[in-house]
Amino acid sequence: MDGDTFSGLGNGTQVDNKVLQTFQKSFVQVQNILDQNRLLINEINQNHESKMPDNLSRNVGLIRELNNNIRRVVDLYADLSTSFTKSMEASSEGDSGGTLKSDGKAGQKRIRPG
Repeated sequence: MDGDTFSGLGNGTQVDNKVLQTFQKSFVQVQNILDQNRLLINEINQNHESKMPDNLSRNVGLIRELNNNIRRVVDLYADLSTSFTKSMEASSEGDSGGTLKSDGKAGQKRIRPG
């Protein structure tokens, strides 16, 4: 990966640096939330094992926080999916409308209705 292209997309699809930065930012956010969730789950498990009423009561709030974090991760992945789809559509629309077939004759790309 050279900063301006993301070669893992097959067919040498070009993805601009801004898109990659957006993906990177979102993945970092997701990882931070998942790290926080790991800590929450550990605390919830410890509280559960202690069977102390105060700790069990505290778990209610911790589980709510965990659920909210999971919703945030789902939303981030949904946004990532939408951004990726839009960037791929924009990149395919940026290609020329016509193609040259191997026999040298011009052809038209089929544009999917959006």
